[in-house]
Amino acid sequence: MVRKSKHNKSTYIKFRCTQYEKKLLYVKAKRAGLSISAYCRRAVMEDRIVERLTEEQLDAYKMLVRYHNNFKRIANMFRKQNPKLSDEVIQLAREIKTHLYNFKK
Repeated sequence: MVRKSKHNKSTYIKFRCTQYEKKLLYVKAKRAGLSISAYCRRAVMEDRIVERLTEEQLDAYKMLVRYHNNFKRIANMFRKQNPKLSDEVIQLAREIKTHLYNFKK
């Protein structure tokens, strides 16, 4: 087991902010699953800060995945009988997939 040295984070930095800014820092850090200190360090170092998805956002993501899969299946069913409809359904599935990729950003 590798232990981090306490010497790495032994210096304090203090700064003033409004009550609103403090609450905002707390909320943003909590959404990212970080402490306020870790959040500020990442922001200063321009590291990527990723907010965790809420339950509602996760449910929406899962629903979009199901829709994408269902539309692909529907398109495959119509491929021989109605190629134009199949193409439209495939395009809709692609648009849903684009939205799914945006979740990851």
